[in-house]
Amino acid sequence: MAGDEKARAKAQQLKGKVQKEAGRAVGSERTEAKGRAKEAEGHARQAKEKIKDVFKS
Repeated sequence: MAGDEKARAKAQQLKGKVQKEAGRAVGSERTEAKGRAKEAEGHARQAKEKIKDVFKS
């Protein structure tokens, strides 16, 4: 289950990065900001999974 969550976190980061760069390319600050938010959410999920792994050991 944890591997699945880690993959979701990475996918969220990638989606955010793509959206952020797309927003930057077309000059849309709103799309760029949404992308940054998604990317940050992915980083937070990944951090949560790392913390869970520390406490499992």
